Amino acid sequence: MASTPALRALHRALLRSATTSRARSFHSTTRRAEQYPRANLETFNKVVGTKDRLVLVDFYADWCGPCHQLSPILESLITNPEVKSSSGLPIDLVKVNTDDEDGLALGQQFKVRALPTVIAFRDGNPVNQFVGALPEGGVRRFLETV
Repeated sequence: MASTPALRALHRALLRSATTSRARSFHSTTRRAEQYPRANLETFNKVVGTKDRLVLVDFYADWCGPCHQLSPILESLITNPEVKSSSGLPIDLVKVNTDDEDGLALGQQFKVRALPTVIAFRDGNPVNQFVGALPEGGVRRFLETV
C-alpha cells in the first residue's frame, strides 16, 4: 500500500495541474465561401465592399433559362475548396434578381444588357465579367483571370 506522504504529494500535484491555467492557442482560417441569394441593395453593398474576398455577382431573372443552367455551376464552384481565383482569394456569390426593384437599379448601374451576367468584384471594384451561360470549364477559366 502506498504511503500517506506519497499520496499527499500526488494529490497536491494533481491539484496544481488542474488549477494551472493553460493558454489556448487559436488559429484563424479564411472563412468559407458565402452565398447571398436574392440580395438587396444593402446586402450587395456590404458584401461587394469586403476586403480580401472575390465576390461574383450573378445578375439573373427567374424566367431566364440560361440563368437556371449557370446557377448550379456557380454554386458548385464557389463551394469547392480547391477552386480559387487567380489571386488566391476565397470567392463569395451574390445573386441579384433583376426583376426586383433593387436588382433593376443595380443592373442599370452596371449596364447589364443580357442575362445571365456575372461580374467579379475585388475590394468593391468590378474587375471582369462574362455574359451568358458558360459551361463549368468556361467559368473555371474566367476565375483564373480574376
